Amino acid sequence: RVLMKKAFYFIGLFLLIYSCTVHKEPIFVKIDNIEVMSYAADTIKLKAMAFFENPNDVGGNISTNNLKILINDSEVAQLFSDDFNVPAKKEFSIPLLANIPTKNLLNSDKNGLLGGLINSLLSKKVTVRIQGDLVYSFLGFQKDFLVDKTQDINIKF
Repeated sequence: RVLMKKAFYFIGLFLLIYSCTVHKEPIFVKIDNIEVMSYAADTIKLKAMAFFENPNDVGGNISTNNLKILINDSEVAQLFSDDFNVPAKKEFSIPLLANIPTKNLLNSDKNGLLGGLINSLLSKKVTVRIQGDLVYSFLGFQKDFLVDKTQDINIKF
């Protein structure tokens, strides 16, 4: 009788744990909505959104890993986000932010960056590229999502 009771609890616990396991990894949908949030004499603030779907009954955590911002093909800053707690069975988005020091744009004249920026300012468009990884982790399981998004953004004065 005691053995039957223990077996019943074991089976119940096993089913509970099995039903909450990670059957699939979250789905990285896209990076979008890249925009200049503000600009001042010393810093340009850029924002982008990373969109995901989580088909699992459990959450997890997503963090940035060496996400870099390239403007006209020259690296100018890193994108960052606080570690994000992934909701279970939901679509969700994560804001990614970058503070680009204007000196990085002006001092770095690799491949004619300064000339390219002046042309971009005259045309009121700039090409922004985001490259790197977003990392999903849950109880020792880890999945890297490769990000490579290029978008022309309008500059408003």
